[in-house]
Amino acid sequence: MGGAPVAAVKVLIVDDDALVRGALRMMLSGAAGIEVVGEAGDGAEVPAAVDEHRPDVVLMDIRMPRVDGISATRDLRRRPRPPEVIVLTTFDADENVLRALRAGASGFLLKDTPPARIVEAVLRVAAGDPILSPAVTRRLIARATAGDGAAERSRATFRRLTEREADVVLAVARGGSNAEIAAELCLSVATVKTHISHAMTKLDLANRTQLALLAHDAGLA
Repeated sequence: MGGAPVAAVKVLIVDDDALVRGALRMMLSGAAGIEVVGEAGDGAEVPAAVDEHRPDVVLMDIRMPRVDGISATRDLRRRPRPPEVIVLTTFDADENVLRALRAGASGFLLKDTPPARIVEAVLRVAAGDPILSPAVTRRLIARATAGDGAAERSRATFRRLTEREADVVLAVARGGSNAEIAAELCLSVATVKTHISHAMTKLDLANRTQLALLAHDAGLA
């Protein structure tokens, strides 16, 4: 006898363009392991939609007329056990992408990303794996040039970590995967995950991308 069936990843699509929502729904509905459970046309509709559909992942447009995707993401990430958020954008150089990552998004997708990559991104984020490549992370972080005061505040926050937690977070900031960090620091993957989890809890951050941004703001990576 086989094991219990794996539940499909539930996705909520948020975009003010009905054509974009329809295209994403059609694309994702045909993918194995994904179920589109609902849509919303503005960030203002997100709380009710999340309450109704309980998605695992929200595909969130950044630019919407009433409540933008950044505000909606920030509000979502304050909830207990929030869904993961992937922000959608037209240009990867959009400064709002960085703001969305700071708000707690797990990564971003360009709206013209090939369908297979979008499906892969949804499945990876649902599994707790961020979708920013090291190259993209470095390019975005390079835009976040904190002033002296902000840098010092970031360094003060960073000093709350233990030495080992700090080592792991700096490796995260360099774009390392859990396996790469484990090999670099002679730790098990499970221990790396534990240090990352402790660091996020201690610093009140939502995900490893925010850890990386903090390290770079502090001028440590």
